[in-house]
Amino acid sequence: MADKLIMSVDTGDIVIKLRPDLAPKHVAQITKLVDEGYYDGLTFHRVIDGFMAQGGCPDGTGMGGYKDNIDAEFSAEPHVRGVCSMARSQSPNSASSQFFICLDAAGFLDNQYTVWGVVESGMDHVDALPKGEPPVVAGKIVKVVTA
Repeated sequence: MADKLIMSVDTGDIVIKLRPDLAPKHVAQITKLVDEGYYDGLTFHRVIDGFMAQGGCPDGTGMGGYKDNIDAEFSAEPHVRGVCSMARSQSPNSASSQFFICLDAAGFLDNQYTVWGVVESGMDHVDALPKGEPPVVAGKIVKVVTA
């Protein structure tokens, strides 16, 4: 099984270390979607300065997702800068394909969202994503591969 993702965005590569020790079902779903090319061409539709960058919505609105949801795998892992976690609706078991990368500490999310990875390199590219809800011109995920 892959232990990293390489996410190419408009400005460069983001290397994400996967955390199957924290969220094996989420890592399995994400790597399956990556291998299918699901994320290629999608955007970061919600980027809030000092908080997080969210992507993985197939229609770019934040309302869409993959057909299968994943049961929550909450952990005590803190939501700090560089942590990758799953977006969800009000239901804890509603995560599917949308994810976010923390731009700063967000402790109020701890034990309520599933942490599945951490950025090892390329946070400068995450920081450079256009801000907005949605951004005027959204940052694009060019391609994601497992490594």
